[in-house]
Amino acid sequence: MIKLLIVDDSALMRRQLLTLFKAEGNFEIRQARNGKEAVDENREFKPDVITLDINMPEMDGITALSLIMADRPVAVVMVSSLTEKGALATFEALNLGAVDYIAKPGGTISLSIGEIKNELVNKVRAAARARIKGKTSSARGLTQRVRDEREKSASRPVAVRRGVVGEGLVIIGVSTGGPRTLEDILPLLPEDFPWPVLVAQHMPASFTRPFAERLNAMCALTVVEAAHPMPLEPGTVYIGKGGADILLTQRADKLTVIAKPENRDFLWHPSVELMGRSALEHCDPSRIVGVMLTGMGYDGADAFTEIKKYGGRTIAESEASAVVFGMPSELIERGGASLVLPSDEIAAQINIWAGR
Repeated sequence: MIKLLIVDDSALMRRQLLTLFKAEGNFEIRQARNGKEAVDENREFKPDVITLDINMPEMDGITALSLIMADRPVAVVMVSSLTEKGALATFEALNLGAVDYIAKPGGTISLSIGEIKNELVNKVRAAARARIKGKTSSARGLTQRVRDEREKSASRPVAVRRGVVGEGLVIIGVSTGGPRTLEDILPLLPEDFPWPVLVAQHMPASFTRPFAERLNAMCALTVVEAAHPMPLEPGTVYIGKGGADILLTQRADKLTVIAKPENRDFLWHPSVELMGRSALEHCDPSRIVGVMLTGMGYDGADAFTEIKKYGGRTIAESEASAVVFGMPSELIERGGASLVLPSDEIAAQINIWAGR
């Protein structure tokens, strides 16, 4: 039995969510009308998971989340609007400790719930099993961490295959818990990092540009949303556009990243599996480093296993640090992981392989 607290200022939305989860049969449910009630219910009811609206009177969801995580940390799934403002608030919530989010589609509430039913139930179930991380570093703390890591990298012996430096490609697959994990890894890649980096993060279309801009402000590398064809450049991170798949192609003898409409044969988007297959199609496998981070499901496990089979190198995030161990676990079980590392060691390994 999963103890679920539903927090929303809309009585109709609360009723719709209550009906949805009661139909699942294994939820014990309470409700709260605002952030203040949520903080009190978290202390009294002790839920396993909270679904938390962002925009509420008396106390908003972000303020409530900060108090919840300080008082009694719990798995929280934010309920966010599909707007840039909603995206920014969601990233703030993830930074405060929320496990995941669900984006409200447009239209009437009853129709909206129907559109997101399966995704919402799956995310709440996954959140009930998720590893709850503490708060991330402040901006000042992150800057110091970057500085310390670069100093360590400078004195670390380089273990890189001859001929790979300057010719490599990093591809990263990630889902639930990903934004926060990427914020812990990508800022630790130095300004002179010699390879391009492709990221398939499962995310709605309206979220990926604000997310790329957020990462760009944190990182020494240039971070962009891959919304249109772009020639691959070293030292650039390409975030796959939500609502599309991120692929590689050859244009005028130049390797180019493109966004293509979602392939309906695949469950998750941007698809990690399609990104991995595309990299295998257009690159020497020995040039590829594949990194599989936290997330539900198995997206990318087959392609990343093929990358390792044909001479590439792969990293699976360890269970010790993964918010949800699904995607890395699938890669490990297939024998597709060259290394299994906690998230705070992944950037250092990528830097070693890149000769940095």
